[in-house]
Amino acid sequence: MRQVVLDTETTGLDPRQGNRIIEIGCVELINRKLTGNHYHQYIQPDRESEEGALAVHGITSEFLADKPRFEDIFDDFLSFIKGAELVIHNAPFDIGFIEHEFKLLNQNHAKELITINDHASVLDTLVMAKKMHPGQRNSLDALCKRYDVNNDKRELHGALLDAEILADVYLAMTGGQSNLLLDSNTESPEEEHKQRDEIIQKLSANRKASPVVLASAEEMTAHEEYLNKLGDGRLWGKTD
Repeated sequence: MRQVVLDTETTGLDPRQGNRIIEIGCVELINRKLTGNHYHQYIQPDRESEEGALAVHGITSEFLADKPRFEDIFDDFLSFIKGAELVIHNAPFDIGFIEHEFKLLNQNHAKELITINDHASVLDTLVMAKKMHPGQRNSLDALCKRYDVNNDKRELHGALLDAEILADVYLAMTGGQSNLLLDSNTESPEEEHKQRDEIIQKLSANRKASPVVLASAEEMTAHEEYLNKLGDGRLWGKTD
């Protein structure tokens, strides 16, 4: 099973007002494991970002000035997502912008008018989260806290970083996770042990350490007194 976790950054909230995609980030999952294969592209939108959007992603027009336009990256992007299940948080937003770009290509370059559904299926993790956690906050940040996914590097939104974070959240939401790069050539027991150790190390790095709270002297004394009241018939020994 091939899945592509996808996120975009845009110049604003509504493509109907002329807003455009400025960044696409995708990471690949095969059989629920990250492969290390990804697609990442900044895009020249031929317009300024709205003030609110710029505050979210921090991607300036000066930075985008020499980047390719969507028409230049269309074939590579479509090739990467083709045949996959796209995993997107709040999918209507990203899909709306992508299909708006498709329509512009058709208008400006007589490209064949296509939709995402012509080439890939879509799974919306926001819809999934609302069903699993009704009445709760289900933003990506909220889900990171709920599923103990480390997003400390996420000071500003970035499409590739958000796609990587969403991959971890999606795997946690659906009953298992692995940050390990998929290695289909692993054959020897030594390689398998190394792979397993890497999984453990990566998962440990993403989990916050649980505090160890020791009993106070008063609590230990109270516990000892309770054990003495039970007499010789108790099944466990006295405290050291």
